[in-house]
Parts: sequence; C-alpha cells; structure tokens
Amino acid sequence: MKYPLAHGIGGIEDLPVPLWLFYYGAAIVLVLSFVALWALWKRPLLERASLGRPLADAFQRILLSRALRVVLGAASLGLLTVVTAAALAGDTSPNENLAPTFVYVVFWVMLPAAVVLLGNVWRVLNPWRAAADAAAWLSKRGGLRWEAPFAYPERLGRWPGAFLLFAFAALELAYSDPANPRALGVAIFLYSTITWLGMLAFGREPWTANGEAFGVYLGVYALMAAFGAREGRIVVRWPFAGLARLDARPGTLAFLSVMLGGVAFDGFSQTDLWVLDVQARMRRPLIERSPELADALGTLVNVAALAFIVILVALAYLTAVRAAAAAVSYDGDLSDAFPASLVPIAFAYVVAHYFSLAVLQGQYMAPLVSNPFGFGWDLFGTAGVRPNLGVLAPKTVWYVQVGALVVGHVAGLAFAHDRAVELFESPRKAAVSQYAMLALMVVYTLGGLWLLYNG
Repeated sequence: MKYPLAHGIGGIEDLPVPLWLFYYGAAIVLVLSFVALWALWKRPLLERASLGRPLADAFQRILLSRALRVVLGAASLGLLTVVTAAALAGDTSPNENLAPTFVYVVFWVMLPAAVVLLGNVWRVLNPWRAAADAAAWLSKRGGLRWEAPFAYPERLGRWPGAFLLFAFAALELAYSDPANPRALGVAIFLYSTITWLGMLAFGREPWTANGEAFGVYLGVYALMAAFGAREGRIVVRWPFAGLARLDARPGTLAFLSVMLGGVAFDGFSQTDLWVLDVQARMRRPLIERSPELADALGTLVNVAALAFIVILVALAYLTAVRAAAAAVSYDGDLSDAFPASLVPIAFAYVVAHYFSLAVLQGQYMAPLVSNPFGFGWDLFGTAGVRPNLGVLAPKTVWYVQVGALVVGHVAGLAFAHDRAVELFESPRKAAVSQYAMLALMVVYTLGGLWLLYNG
C-alpha cells in the first residue's frame, strides 16, 4: 500500500487563468463584501441569533440522553485504546498501521468538519473526558466523594490548551518523522497523561474548557455550526452566529493564532523557498556526517519557524485592531473584540490545505480498520480495498481551496463588522473602524493563495 500521508495536492501550475487574476478576484470579492456589509448591515445580529431555537423535546430526549453519551463515550475510549495500542505495538510502517492515518486524517481533518456541520459532538465523543467521567462514577458508587484539590486559575485561561495544541502542531509539521507510529504512540500516551492529571487537579469541566487542547479546538470550530447548546438544550441557529459566544478569556488569541499559524506554516513548509533555500542548505553539511543530527537541526528550525508564524499571525491581528481603534479615536482596547473573526479563516485554511488529503488518504481507512496493527488481519472484509487516488483533478482541488479561503475571509469580515456595529453607535464609525480589518483579511487571503500555489 502506498502511503501518501502528505498534505494534499499543491503546486498547481496549469491554472485556467493567470494566478494574478485569482489574487485580484479574491481581493475584489472582499472589498465588495465590505461595501455590502456597510450598506446593509446596520445593527448587530449575531448575538441575538446565537441564542437559537430549541429542537423539539423528542430530539432533546434522545440527543441529550445519558445512555447515548455513555455508549458514544465508551466507543470513543475503546477506539483511543485501539489506536494507541496500534501505535505502540503494531507494525512500524505507517503504510500498515492504523494510527497515523486515523490521527492525522480522521481526527485532525475530518472531525473539525464534523463539528462545523453537526455542532460540538466532541463533548460526547471525548475519550479522555469519558474515562474521567467513568472514574468519577465508579468512585461515587464506591462511596468515595472526590473533589478537585485546586481551583483553575482564571489568569491561565486557554494558555495550557494553546501550548498543547502548539506541541501537536510541532509533532505533525516540524518533527522529521511525524508518521512514525512509535513516536505517535508516545505522544498519545503523554497527552493522555497530561489531560487526566489536569482533570484530576482542576476538575473535568475546567480542564476540558481550557487545557484539553482538542476540546478547546473542536469547541471553537463548533461555534460555526447551525446546532449549539444553550441552558442544557440543543438549539438551531444561524451558521456562524455561535461565534458571538466566544469569550476572550486569557490565552484565546494565542490559541486562535496557533490554529491559524499552524496551517499557514504547513503550507509554507512545502514551498521551494523553505525546502530548498532554508532546510536543504542548513542540513546539507551534516547529512553525511550525522543524519540524526541533521534531522534534529531540521526539527528545531521547523519549530522556530512555526513559532515565528504563530506570533506573526497574532501581531498582524493586534496591529489591525490597534489601527481600527486609532481610526475612530477609540480609547479602549479592541484586542478582545474581534478574535472570533479568525475562526472561520482558520477553518478555511484547514479545508484549503487538507481537503485533498481527507479525500485521498481517507480512503485508506477501509483497509486499515480491518488490519489496524498491520498483522495481516481482515476483521471486516475490507483489507483488500484499494483506494482510487485519481478521484480528484488538480483544478478541482484548486477551486475548492480558493473558494474556501474567500468564503472563510468573508465570514471573518462579516463577524468583525457585526461586532463593530455593536461597539460603535454610528454606522459610519463602525465602517471606518473596519478598514484595518479589511486590509488584514486581504493580506491573509493573498498570503493563503500564495502558499497554496507554491506549496
């Protein structure tokens, strides 16, 4: 089985129109969207729309039932056990081991798409939370009443989650052999240990909401879904309206910058500029003498570049909001006003960079689920399935990528505009405040197109 666990089709050279037309077209769409928002969107809408309308009681009883939560949580925990066991004890080839494809394709790419479509299903699928809930239930049945010994410090906010998400991004994008099942198994073990210790120290809910990186990551994306939760009930709302409910607790901008900067670095790390002009030149003197040292140097340089791009994303945002405040002589701090506008952009980058990976590499799940350890099993009769790697044309991928980027940035611009008309009474003042955000969106869009074309 050929193992194409790369990050999709890139470097498309035979576009139907010159690349500069895509640049101009994307910029024009953003400018026209800005004008339309200024002319038609005169009052804040998303805060009220985020409240949604509750589903019928019959659906509430089914979807919120304890039985469903227990069954799905147990299945997810069992799957985590299988993936971890496969990574630590299965075949060492990524071609034959379930863990790399499951983690990097199903979990990292397909699950965010699922929460954007269905809402925060991760709350019932989270295997770490399921294990902690089961331990608490067993303790209670045994007559032991356990309480977290520490209150979660408010000043920490989402910083622990941002750090752990950065660590995962570094494993996937900076480490020299991210698809190595053993390395992945160790990473899963370490993350599980940190997560359970965090829940033990601070409580299940506080750690899930702040320190469990994937819980925060998927929860943020779920705010874009048409389904949400309010006061213990499932509601239907406008898509993207839930972003109005994203609070700006400490570490939020850092977390969102890791989300966006990580995918941006993924694209940049595949360009000739980085691969040939930076990595190859730095590693070449060491490769013959010590390949291991060359790999270690390459990893360190990648981590540094990843951190630099994450910081650059945050600084670009902060520069834009400070320019927005200066444009309307606003005395307060706007840095907490617009971070949710980065969420649809981050998801657009995920779709643009990983769409082809999900379609192509996702097909390998059929044989892998029948032979998860690479031991020659055929548990479900699908071990002989052969994926169709010609299902996507490069031009199709390119159009999906461009469309995702433009839609994501328009959505980010719309959210920022909604917040501006909420903050400023004058529609004109709101529009003026958004000139800098428009410039930021244009820069992000053109940068994303450049990365896609050159990656």
